Amino acid sequence: MTSLLHLTASARRDSFSRRVGDEFATAWREAHPDKPYVLRDLAAEPVPHITEAWTELCDYALEHQITDPARLREAVRTPAQREAWAILEPLLDEVLAADVILIATPMYNYSVPSALKAWLDQVTFPRISLAPRRFVVASARGGAYGPGTPREPFDYQERYLRDFFKGHFSVDDTVFVHAELVNARLDPALAGLRGKHEESLAAALHTARTLAKEY
Repeated sequence: MTSLLHLTASARRDSFSRRVGDEFATAWREAHPDKPYVLRDLAAEPVPHITEAWTELCDYALEHQITDPARLREAVRTPAQREAWAILEPLLDEVLAADVILIATPMYNYSVPSALKAWLDQVTFPRISLAPRRFVVASARGGAYGPGTPREPFDYQERYLRDFFKGHFSVDDTVFVHAELVNARLDPALAGLRGKHEESLAAALHTARTLAKEY
């Protein structure tokens, strides 16, 4: 059964990354009205950072070559580890139950928000593959970071997530939908690029809507 896990990470309640992500989620739910859908707002309800007890779970899984997520509970042996597992288990269950994972995230300081990084740290264990799950990233960036732009080398958002999903989750086909130049709406120095921003936003919303019908 197809199911969607929708994560949002922007500190803003009314943000462009949320708008693009919501466009995908709305179209997906219209196409799959009877399928499971879970929304987790990582900014409104932050996931705790990993603790030493979490690292002990990770070490145990690595040492004992546990690659089946269903067996990770075997690593829980102490009260502190049980507390860590109580945080981790519902997050991991949401991931494992989803066929499609939608991440709506802004670019902060050339990369991803700490709220998203905390979630990634919690659900990631060595050699546990999430393939064939499909990842879609709906993002917003203050500037332009696409191929051929002067700021392309500073894009540690897409590069990081693409490498992360491939290296840790064995997922090769992550799709990115970017709305760029959002700062042109506020920054006088970028006012001349407002039109390009509007074009980028419209294209991102259209792509998100179209893509959702294929998932």
